[in-house]
Amino acid sequence: MDVRESNFISQRLKYMQVIKYKEIIISIIYRDSDWVKGLNFITPDNFFIQVGSWWYQKGKKLDAHVHKDYERMATRTQESIYVKKGSVKVSIFSEEQVFLEDYILNEGDLAVFGYGGHSYDILEDDTQIIESKNGPFVGADLDKKRF
Repeated sequence: MDVRESNFISQRLKYMQVIKYKEIIISIIYRDSDWVKGLNFITPDNFFIQVGSWWYQKGKKLDAHVHKDYERMATRTQESIYVKKGSVKVSIFSEEQVFLEDYILNEGDLAVFGYGGHSYDILEDDTQIIESKNGPFVGADLDKKRF
């Protein structure tokens, strides 16, 4: 067993798959088939990015609200991608840039990235993906280390 295998965990929970390396979350995969009725938060409360799903019936009213200013400290960028159309192969890596796993996201799937690295290979023409990450944007040179 190599070091990667002894520190690598890919666990399918009831409504999502969580991939960890050295006990930190590398990626959370929320498939189109993972949806549950009501409000379901996918990410832990301590993540820099918060992602949840809503599944409500017609007539459900959510209270009007504004978000208050509250100073938060984020020391890194976390991102999520949602596949609207097509498919993408995701490769994930540890913080030390050790390859961990490939997986494919299809239409309706979402992935949230915590720590470690990732790369993408688009698998179909006209693939459409929405990417979301915490800001403010500081520029690629400060934000990313390419490898």
